Amino acid sequence: MSTTSGAPNPCPADRPTGDDHRPAPTRPGPPAHLPPAHRDRAPGPHLVTASIPQAAGPLGTGVVAATAATVAAALPWSFPPGGGPTTFDLAIGSRVDPRLDPRPWVAEVLALATNTGVVLALLCGSALWFTWQRRWWEAATVVLAPELAVAVNTWALKPWWGRPLHDYLAYPSGHTVHLVSVITALVLLLRSARARAVIVALATAVWCAGGAGMIALDYHHATDIIGGAAAGISLTIALYWVSVCLRRTFGPRPR
Repeated sequence: MSTTSGAPNPCPADRPTGDDHRPAPTRPGPPAHLPPAHRDRAPGPHLVTASIPQAAGPLGTGVVAATAATVAAALPWSFPPGGGPTTFDLAIGSRVDPRLDPRPWVAEVLALATNTGVVLALLCGSALWFTWQRRWWEAATVVLAPELAVAVNTWALKPWWGRPLHDYLAYPSGHTVHLVSVITALVLLLRSARARAVIVALATAVWCAGGAGMIALDYHHATDIIGGAAAGISLTIALYWVSVCLRRTFGPRPR
């Protein structure tokens, strides 16, 4: 084939030109099974923690934990020498005792909410629920965080503040720490905001009832119970974020 001028065409159709017109390889997109929120992001290590439920971010839970820790640390400053009841304890006792002293069985029933066996049943039920859903990290965290919080309270906080009552150290209340720690861990790990709200409402009512029973039975002062709730919340939130960091660091990476 020749051009109009009669000169041969330097680039005939069947002659390679040296230019590579092959299509560029396409970059694989994110898997189709990812939710829409993640489809604009390539797979990477951040997906390891995409399923970690968070009732609030580090800032929100940090504020709650710091507030609770401040309450737990400030209450002992109100104790009289020897760790006896405060004016607040006497005021609460004067309202609870006349109503429950004539009916001690009612106080026993109310105090059952903080009984170790009841709290352990709640703990095991929560772990079984997460295990049934194959959420292994949540199942481990809901067991380990409350038990570690109880250990810290028993071996560190109680001896540090050293408030005696009868033949034991009463502040912070260990039974209250146990109950509140389990509830706090459960609230942090659940994904449903409605379920978290219901559990917080029920737990608050149970805590008040159990506290009234322990006060009537002379197991604890009111400040022991308040300090136990504050210590349980702060310790469990701290341990929860330790667990999150460990999972992010040592958890499996997507292939």
